[in-house]
Amino acid sequence: MKKLIIAALLVSGLAGGITEIATAQTANSDGNSLKQDSLRKNQADKGRFIGGITFTRLDLGFSKLVDNGSFNLSPTNDFLSYKGIKTSTISFDVLQFGYRFTPHFKVYIAGGFDWTFIRLRNNITIQKGTRDLTFVEETTDFSKNRFSNSYVHIPLNFEFRSKENDNGKRFYFVVGPEVSFLLNGKVKQVSDEHGKVKYKDDYNFQPFRYGGAMRIGYGGLGIFTKYYFNDMFDSPAQKGLKNMSFGITFGMN
Repeated sequence: MKKLIIAALLVSGLAGGITEIATAQTANSDGNSLKQDSLRKNQADKGRFIGGITFTRLDLGFSKLVDNGSFNLSPTNDFLSYKGIKTSTISFDVLQFGYRFTPHFKVYIAGGFDWTFIRLRNNITIQKGTRDLTFVEETTDFSKNRFSNSYVHIPLNFEFRSKENDNGKRFYFVVGPEVSFLLNGKVKQVSDEHGKVKYKDDYNFQPFRYGGAMRIGYGGLGIFTKYYFNDMFDSPAQKGLKNMSFGITFGMN
């Protein structure tokens, strides 16, 4: 009986010691956790540089031609009549460098690529190597007649964001100017007679364009709109013909 009492006391003392150690470790862990959270918060509140290689702000949407303020093409530009639902745009960023002033505001410059695909209604071929934008009518019935361009774009973005909610997500508002440099233009045609053919040229697209963009989003998903202030083509007959786009943005951050 005496041995049992001694054993019980030893076990009780050992258990108490283990409990005290565990309590001390838990308190120490909680203290460290609070210190780390406080440190992270202090670091987040401080301004810091950001940047590097990325793949973000993937824009998928539709493009519209704006002819001197109207969505209806003038008789001069009617040869560019297009199928709205199949006239699209895609762009994304691959680099960004900037400065986060607060957890809710940052300014950054980015770099990426931008494509506009115009699905022409008419059986025409835009001509290569001409001083002005010209075309010839074809007797061939094209199942696809796509007129497109590709640019390197450099946006300067001002980003405002809310606090994180309980789901760890934020609201975003991003706005800023953008400049672009032409890579090339392309005509892609598909027909029963000739199969698939492609032609590349600058097609009088503006070698340098400038405009602005705006995005509103929640979490990693948002909507965007872009408008280019200078003419779409470097061709006197197309003076006042501009380009805008709108759609969905994936990968806002």
